[in-house]
Formats: sequence, structure tokens, C-alpha cells
Amino acid sequence: MGENKKNGKSPWFWIPALYFAEGIPYVVVMTAAVIMFKRLGISNTDIALYTGWLYLPWVIKPFWSPLVDLLKTKRWWIITMQIFIGAAFGGIALALPLPVFFKASLIFMWLLAFSSATHDIAADGFYMLALNEHQQSYFVGIRSTFYRIATLTGQGLLIIVAGSLESWTGLEPVEINVTAGNNIKNEIILPAAPNVPELSANDELAFIVTSGNIQISTQNITAREFDSIKNIVETYNSKSGFVSADNSEKNNEETKTDGWWTRNVSKPLGNWLKETFNPKTKDTNEKNLVGNVAVAGIMLNKRPEENKEIVLNLQLDKDNDIKLVSGERLVFNSKNFNQPAYMLVQIDKKAVSAEDSIKGTSGNIQLAWSILFFILGGLFTVLFIYNKFILPHPKSDMASSKTGSKIMFKDFFITFATFFTKKNIFLIISFLLLYRLGESQIVKMASPFLLDTRTTGGLGLTTGQLGLIYGTIGMIMLTAGGILGGLAASKKGLKYWLWPMALGINIPHFVYVYLSYAQPNNLFIICSCVAFEQFCYGFAFTAYMLYMLYVCEHSGVHKTAHYAICTGFMALGMMIPGMFSGWLQECLGYQNFFIWVIICAVPGLLPVLFVRIDPKFGIKKKE
Repeated sequence: MGENKKNGKSPWFWIPALYFAEGIPYVVVMTAAVIMFKRLGISNTDIALYTGWLYLPWVIKPFWSPLVDLLKTKRWWIITMQIFIGAAFGGIALALPLPVFFKASLIFMWLLAFSSATHDIAADGFYMLALNEHQQSYFVGIRSTFYRIATLTGQGLLIIVAGSLESWTGLEPVEINVTAGNNIKNEIILPAAPNVPELSANDELAFIVTSGNIQISTQNITAREFDSIKNIVETYNSKSGFVSADNSEKNNEETKTDGWWTRNVSKPLGNWLKETFNPKTKDTNEKNLVGNVAVAGIMLNKRPEENKEIVLNLQLDKDNDIKLVSGERLVFNSKNFNQPAYMLVQIDKKAVSAEDSIKGTSGNIQLAWSILFFILGGLFTVLFIYNKFILPHPKSDMASSKTGSKIMFKDFFITFATFFTKKNIFLIISFLLLYRLGESQIVKMASPFLLDTRTTGGLGLTTGQLGLIYGTIGMIMLTAGGILGGLAASKKGLKYWLWPMALGINIPHFVYVYLSYAQPNNLFIICSCVAFEQFCYGFAFTAYMLYMLYVCEHSGVHKTAHYAICTGFMALGMMIPGMFSGWLQECLGYQNFFIWVIICAVPGLLPVLFVRIDPKFGIKKKE
């Protein structure tokens, strides 16, 4: 493809950078923010609720898109929004080290979300103004490819970098050997703090353990004894500040009066769900025998800096017969550094002997993510400068005149009127809102589930492992599924594939049910399950995209605007269920939550029963 004759600049110089810049902030807001807040200790309820609200700019995007046409040029909007996006990234980086980092970073997340949505409007409009019809067709694959690269970068590479930074900013790793056997007799006590020699200011901060070896007897104890010991360990760790309540600043809000909704709806309903469905709340038979346990302590060798938290993440190497049931995430600071935090290790009741090792890694998580967001801020500074000089100046890219603005606003209202008077409009909206009902909840809770400790029902992956499995391999499989879905639809059409794809977006959620019950330690199994679910999602999402095109097929001059309205409903369908998914998960537990997601397939499939589609729609026409 040669030069753009209208503007004198080849689209190859600006399309890749423009659509890479369009994808990065979206994936940071939708995916990276969830992972970051989870690593910083925010509860699933707050993560889902507040990051769910960040969908709002994309939901209401069709309502303010006329303003982008009325005020300034598309080129001006693109460059200005890239400045705001860079500033938002920098603001998040500066907010993370603050005591009120959650509220402060969310403010800049909102700036990022609105700037990104506005950038989308301007970029897509600029694409049509700067290229002729032939060029638009030629470069549509290029723009999609670089948007996908941005998504892969945001979900994969950035998360892997964050994980590496977390490790890089941490103390020397800890390793404790664990041995279990019949001939071992261990007394279950809380180990005392070891004698620590007086250190100078020049000595490096490090972890010390009460014993480098943990020994567990395989003689079983009762469930009542186990619960008693576990309660002692967890109560001590909590009171000493080693296991903090979620850093969602709930501690500061406990004295506030609950609102009507909390008093009368969410709290009573949540308590009922926990008591009824959450397996952690069910009473244990006191006569049941469980495997034996042992307690080990770990502490810092000297006082850390004031107001500095050091988080130690502990996990077993093999995680077979030996389980780390308490103390997987311990927080040390200047107030509790001189006393040991305790971890509780349990042997399976059927085991005769076993060996394993506990590995502990620490890192300054806030510093790691701050560095990452400073890098992103620098990236968008470079993109702003680059696009300032590289983006062409199409003659048709101009702000509307006053007369034009009156016509535009009139067309704006006509556009909405013609959309909402379409035949079967309630069926259309139901399909757009419900088709991804299960996926809208999975997408919010998948990362927390993969990151959460095994004792809380998760899989205990590191940030780097999550970036590789979910963000990189999962994203590649999502893209592959989308490509295959497009090819399949071009052969047989949307009507032929609608039911297979509708089932394909719901049935694969069973892999999360399996993962939550089995909690496999094998990364290959975890990766295979995630890759399969993402591939099926990519394949099945094709039906959703084609249905939106089908809805807008006979919209005439309003075709593009009607499609934008459909994308608004698409975002709304992800936003509302996603906002409450964290609260629901914490009420039900991961196992029952994923079963609930499977049940959500029923309302998701109901509109498909009534949809009527031309059998020829979507089939590639022979030239």
C-alpha cells in the first residue's frame, strides 16, 4: 500500500501506533487494574464493584460522540486524549504509595477510562476521514492486529513485568523444608521468637524463621482440635497485623452508618448466601479425623522503614499431601517486625509420609506497580510526541459549524428514535445484555481466582504466572478462536452457527468449576483449562459481533450510529453483572460462584430461542 495521496503520509506510519495506543488504556482499565488491586489486597467485592463502574464511559460513549464532532478536529482529540492518558498513568503511579491509594488511584482510573473512550471515538472517526474507501478496507486487518497486540501487551507482557518488578523489589527468598511421618511426634505450640543479634543500620533487612525444618506427625487429630488450632493462629496473626483486612480502607469505614440498601438488602442477603452456600461457613463434624498440623514462625531481623509494608507470599512447592492452610500472605511493618508471624501446615489424613518445601517471596507491590505505571506514562508521552508530527491533516477533519451542529443534534435524536423503534427491539436488547451474562462475571473473577491463596479457594499463582497463562497464552487462544469463528461464519452463516456459539460461550465455564474443586498445582493443567475456555469464548463471541451487524444491516445512513448504540449495550451487559460478581463470589465461595455462572447460561440462552436471522447473513459472497 503506497502513500496516502490525500495527505502525503503513508498510513503505515500512523495506523499501527494509533490503534496500539487505543488498546493499551482499555486493557489496563479492564484487566490490569483488577490484577493490581488484587495484589494490593483489595477485596473481590470492591474490585468488581469499582472496576465494573469503569465500563461506564464505554456504555455512554454513543451519547457524547457528537461532541467530538462539534468541538475541534478528530486529530486534536486524539493528541489531547493521549496527553490525558499519559497524565492518568502518571497519577496512578504517584497515588499507589499513598495510604489512601485505592480511592486516589480510582480517581485517575476514571480519568483514564473517559480519556480512552473519547480517544476511541476520535481514532475511529479519523480513520474514516484520513483514508479513502479502498484504504479503509485494506488497513482494517492492520488496525485490528495492532489493537490485539496492545491487548496482548496489556494482559500479558505488562503483568509479567509487574511480577518481575515485585520479585526484584523484594527481600531474599525464604525456603523451609517440611517432613511428615509416623515416627514423628510434634507438640503443637506457637514457636517463640528466636534470639536475633543486634544489627546495625548497614545490615540488610531479611526474614528469619523459627526453624528451617517443619516436622509433622501423621497421627490424625479431630476436626474440633484442628479448628481450635487454626483459630488461634489466625486470630494471633490478625491481631498482630500480619493478616490485614482488605486494603480497601474498610477499617476506616466501619464506624460509618450503613445505608438503606446495605441494611435491608445486601447485608441480609449476603449473610443468607454465606450461611446457605459457602462451604467455609458450614459446621464441621467434631468427631471427624483430619490430618495433623504443625506451626512455624517467621519474622524480620530488624525494623523496616516507617509506614513501609513488606508482604511475604508463601506457597508449597509440590502441594500434594501437605497443605499450607494458614499464613500464605503475611504483612510485616515497623510495628510487628519483632514478633513472629505464624503459618499452619497440615498433612493429609491418609498420608503415611511426605516431603515438601515452603517457598516465600516478598516484594514491594506498590512500588512495582508504580514503576509499571510510570513506564506507561512515559510510553504515552512518546506516542503523543510521535502522533503530533506523524498524524496527517485531512481536509475533511474539521469541527462542525453552528449550522452543522444544529443538524447534527437533530440527527442525533433521530438516530436514537430509529434504533429504539426497530422491530423486536426488546428481543434485540435482551440478546445484547444477556448473551454474555456468565462471561461478564467470569472475566472479573478469573484473575482473583487464579491469584487467591489455596486456603481461600484460589490457585495461588504468582503475578508473573498469571500474566503468562491468562494474559498471554489465554489471549493468543482468544484471538485464534475469534479467527476460526469468523472463518466458520463466512462458510455457513450466522444462523447456522448461532446455537453452537451460544452454547460455546457457556459450556466451557465448567473448566472453572473443575479448577475450583480440584485446585490442581500442575501449571500445564491450569494453562490448558484457561486456554480452552478463552478459545471457546473467542469462537463464540463471533456470533455476538455478527448479530450486532445484522441488527444494523438495514439502518441506512444510521448504520454506524446504530452499531455504536449496540456496543453501548454490549458494555452495559458486561458492566452491571460484573459489578456485583465480587460480592456474590465472597458470599458463595469460588466453587459455588462458578456453579452460579453455569446457571447464568439459562437466561443467556433464552433470547437465542426467539432470534430470527436470514440464513444467508454472514456467508461470504462469491465475487
